[in-house]
Amino acid sequence: MSIGKSLLPAWRSLIALWLLGAGLIPAAGYGAEPARDTAGFFDQSFANLKEELQAARSEGKLGLVIMFDDEDCPWCQKMKATVLTQARVQDYYRKHFRVIHLDVKGDAPVTDVTGQEMAQKDFAFLRHRVRATPVFLFLDLDGKVVNRYTGASKDADEFLLLAEFVVSGAYQSGNFVAYKRQKLSGAAK
Repeated sequence: MSIGKSLLPAWRSLIALWLLGAGLIPAAGYGAEPARDTAGFFDQSFANLKEELQAARSEGKLGLVIMFDDEDCPWCQKMKATVLTQARVQDYYRKHFRVIHLDVKGDAPVTDVTGQEMAQKDFAFLRHRVRATPVFLFLDLDGKVVNRYTGASKDADEFLLLAEFVVSGAYQSGNFVAYKRQKLSGAAK
């Protein structure tokens, strides 16, 4: 009986480490809000970008965010496990954008903003030159690409800053690296 009680804290620690590694609890600790499923980040979509932009317009959103991913990409999995599951990330992105994901190896059809249909893999590679994943493409309501971010963000804060960069319109007069540097230096003061 006393051996079982003495092992209980060790087991709890091991379980917590496993949950943390699996992205099921945030690194902030046990008391922090549990992670959500990535389904809360992405909108249901038939990959018709023309219709997605019409829906974004009718919902009062700024445009569309497309995540190009690959199921074999460790950086995509990192984003899905640690960043896209965060409630504040999901809430902010879903407030301002319709968000969909496309598979860079997918054969399923996607319809672009002009109505042309092609395989997701062709849309990714031929139309948007996606060679590494993940890639986040921000489109305005006219279907124009206003920002492109390649790779995994450092954390949820950086990914939120990326959305803020687009939402604020700062993309029109500068790049994300300069914007991030300015925001972080202002926050340090």
